[in-house]
Amino acid sequence: MRGWLAVVACAALAVTSCSADPEAEGTPLPAVAETILATSSTAMGEVTSVRFELERSGAPVFIDTFGSLALDKIVGRFSAPASADAALTVTIDGSLTTQLGAVAIDDTVWLSNPVTGTFETLPTGYDIDPSTFFDPETGWRPLLADLGGVELIGEEDRGGRRYHLRGTAPAERVEVVTAGLVSNQDVLIDLWVRRDTALVTTAEFSTTFDGEVTNWVLGLSDYGQAFAISAPDVDG
Repeated sequence: MRGWLAVVACAALAVTSCSADPEAEGTPLPAVAETILATSSTAMGEVTSVRFELERSGAPVFIDTFGSLALDKIVGRFSAPASADAALTVTIDGSLTTQLGAVAIDDTVWLSNPVTGTFETLPTGYDIDPSTFFDPETGWRPLLADLGGVELIGEEDRGGRRYHLRGTAPAERVEVVTAGLVSNQDVLIDLWVRRDTALVTTAEFSTTFDGEVTNWVLGLSDYGQAFAISAPDVDG
């Protein structure tokens, strides 16, 4: 069982070592915010697979209703239509840092027990579905389509030349793409996208709860790679 968890963790964490060489850039889109955003919304809605990495800093955000497991980082893989596996780095009760495995296939989510390491279907009191961190149809396409007040900040080097966009994402859209970790607030979000395809490579935003600020950085890579995502052995 723990060996399977190690496989999930290694597969999810090997973002750099497993990634292909950077893809050559095609002809850049016109440097017009509306054109880039429209292209991005369409392209992100058609994604078949992607590797994602979400990192939190600042005020803690918990993945359980008991306020015990604070999410520090999640690194995983998504494959359409609704499969994902991920390694979650969490801090337990503000002191012990450990890693959990999570797998989602269709409507079933498994999470490794923080004590035994064995996988269980998502227990009552936990709410973390790794597949929703990248759902092209119900997450990214509508989020980009509904982004308000969009402006093109310019071009920047973020692992290659990228268009930098900034706009405000509605609360209901942010809640979907963060798997419910962020809710009840509109969010000013910075996006860095490829200049040719407008696929998002980085997103950064901050959220506030009870006067405390949480900072988020989301990285997306390896679009279109084939990932073998399978259900865990719940029998140990």
